Amino acid sequence: MDAVKSLGKSLVASPERQLEANSDLAIVRRVQEGDVAAFDQLVLKYRGRVYGVVYNMTSNREDASDLTQDAFIKSFQSINRFQGQSAFFTWLYRIAVNSTLTHLRKNRLRTFFSFEKINEDDKVSAEVIAALTDNTGADQETFARELQEKLNEAMQKMSIRHRTVITLFEIDGLGHQEIAEIMNCSVGTVRSRLHYAKQLLQAELQPYIRR
Repeated sequence: MDAVKSLGKSLVASPERQLEANSDLAIVRRVQEGDVAAFDQLVLKYRGRVYGVVYNMTSNREDASDLTQDAFIKSFQSINRFQGQSAFFTWLYRIAVNSTLTHLRKNRLRTFFSFEKINEDDKVSAEVIAALTDNTGADQETFARELQEKLNEAMQKMSIRHRTVITLFEIDGLGHQEIAEIMNCSVGTVRSRLHYAKQLLQAELQPYIRR
């Protein structure tokens, strides 16, 4: 099986996901009605996920922390405009991604995936390493460093929008429709960008793919 292609799958709507959206909407309604403290529940629930997406777009902890905080501030200030036409986290991610894209354009930063947490049992990193490691029994830490360098090179060849789409899809596990809503583009555009990004990653990582 193509290891790179198998890393991510489209997110299928589920009863659990709908329950989560309904729960979030109930909290949002409380905030809109004046229960400001209720917003803390949304911050606690999504802070880690938003930070993860932003960090994988910027590869800078300080920037990721600032941009994550900025996303929650903006979402709180705009909470009365949220009508529930999409899931709250989709709306929140759109704010975070747009702020990060603006930041990247302004600072002309290079962005890429990071595997620096491989020794901290980071779930995504561990899965990728397991999927790509060959059968030679290579030391995982050494392999992770080599893979990091190759990923950096591959990601630097992509546009900001291609890097953003593959980050949301591969790292955060979002589906095509959700990414389209966040990026304000069509599902077809999301698929096209993912296809291009995966083709590039596959070509760059070919020597590391298990046979």
